[in-house]
Amino acid sequence: MSQSKRLIFFISILAGIFIFITGCTKEKIIKEKASVDYVKSELDKLVPVEVEYDLSQLSDKEQKVIAKLVQAGKLIDELFLLQVDPDNLKIREELQESEEQNGKHYLKMFNIMFGSWNRLDENHPFLNNEPKPKGAGYYPEDLTKKEFQQFVKNNPDKEEILTSHFTLVRRQGDELQAIPYHEAYRDRVKKISKLLKEAAQITEDPTLKTYLKLRAKGFLTDDYYDSDMAWMDLNGNLEVVIGPYEVYEDQLFSYKAAYEAFICAVDQKASQQLAEVGNYLNSMEDNLPIPDEHKNFGRGSESPIKVVQEIFSAGDTKAGVQTIAFNLPNDERVREAKGSKKVMLKNVIRAKFDKILKPIAAKVVGDKELDQVTFDSYFNHILMHEVNHGLGPGQITLEDGTETTVSDELKELYPTVEECKADILGMYNLLYLMDQGVFEKNVFSAYATYLGGMFRSIRFGIGEAHGGGIAIQFNYLVDKGAIYQGDDGKLHVNSDKMEDVIKDLSHKVLMIQAKGDYQAAKQLVDKYVKITPLIEEYINKLRELPVDIDPEFPAAKEALSVK
Repeated sequence: MSQSKRLIFFISILAGIFIFITGCTKEKIIKEKASVDYVKSELDKLVPVEVEYDLSQLSDKEQKVIAKLVQAGKLIDELFLLQVDPDNLKIREELQESEEQNGKHYLKMFNIMFGSWNRLDENHPFLNNEPKPKGAGYYPEDLTKKEFQQFVKNNPDKEEILTSHFTLVRRQGDELQAIPYHEAYRDRVKKISKLLKEAAQITEDPTLKTYLKLRAKGFLTDDYYDSDMAWMDLNGNLEVVIGPYEVYEDQLFSYKAAYEAFICAVDQKASQQLAEVGNYLNSMEDNLPIPDEHKNFGRGSESPIKVVQEIFSAGDTKAGVQTIAFNLPNDERVREAKGSKKVMLKNVIRAKFDKILKPIAAKVVGDKELDQVTFDSYFNHILMHEVNHGLGPGQITLEDGTETTVSDELKELYPTVEECKADILGMYNLLYLMDQGVFEKNVFSAYATYLGGMFRSIRFGIGEAHGGGIAIQFNYLVDKGAIYQGDDGKLHVNSDKMEDVIKDLSHKVLMIQAKGDYQAAKQLVDKYVKITPLIEEYINKLRELPVDIDPEFPAAKEALSVK
């Protein structure tokens, strides 16, 4: 062998060794961890619950449809993980492969929180000690609001796609580029689309078949209008939501929609009992405490209300705090045409009432109020919360003639303001429907349960939209004397003031939305979204109680085993 050939031979061997070594050595992504005691104490805030449903109530074909949808839901989990942090799948793999004694606790925390930040503790990092980017994984981590807004101003032709609910924003040199979800997540959305088509072939429900076919197409195009319209018409035994919806994860602008899924069975009897509420939509809109020119009777007259039993949930909806009800779709075009659907997750609501709200109320509210904290009042206010998401301003016209939407004008403040609106207006219109005979007139029970429920939500943290919305309500009601601390150290309701203060706050929030008034929204948030000494006093009393449930879905596992 010549010297030159020998040299080439040795170089190739060295190169092979180098490739082998580098290929076998994975770069560690997790550089730092919070103490295991912190992680364990945070996990203790979540009480394990089996969210049960008897699959035998469904036909064999319906159970097979459920199996396909659960498989799609597991892919939704992965999509949302990537939206929270592009490194999340690698972080999860590292945690799964960890042989550390306490590794299972970090993995469990990661799976519940969908990332490295504790959603129950103002997004405090428990991995890597890095603050959570306001824009999650939707934008470049170093992108500021000012830079984004300036780029859009300089490039108005790119505004629509950059601010779309269904695009990621990335840097390309000095430019910002929008990447549609169906391109950024091509492999997974194709698999989901395939599973939905397969489920559509199995189901004998024509309304579900139509929805699943259209939604399968939507995943490949990011155009969900037709499938959202079809979703409003579902009338079988299964209630299915799957796709990108809520914008809460995007705390930079509230533009980007997060993937989620609800797979549920309809409680037909309970749904029929509540259908009457949908007949009062126009009456409730007319009853809003704002001038008539801001009322929105054209937002759609249909408002189906479904009571369901949850079989499986995925993605954004189960990150940290478990959803108990939802009001969709969010597309204002669909709401204008058909309204929105309110879906109540009855088995989840019952679990939270028994395991969370009742123990909280026992420590927070006075004896008189505690006797009136009931499941029916809790369920009815949740229902009215969801109904009132669909009332009030949606598409608006500004004073200069610009046609826009409330969410676009209020930007990152919109989720908190909207949750506050749905809650306080839910109470306002609950009282109204009591007067109409739709609900049993038990006003004090409604107030007492509302008060106890506030601390269930506010313990999630005021940086989260629901917790921030509750902080506004609680602090406003205390300021106006509708809620007060008694000599017994407990919280009480002032029935003489409660109704007027609820009406006053409803008016204030609705007018902020009607005018698209960002500055007024900011003033409201800055003044009331805070942990006051009074709130802190009661939060401290609740430290030993669980904050939320940690669900298991035995019916979903059973469905996957169906042949």
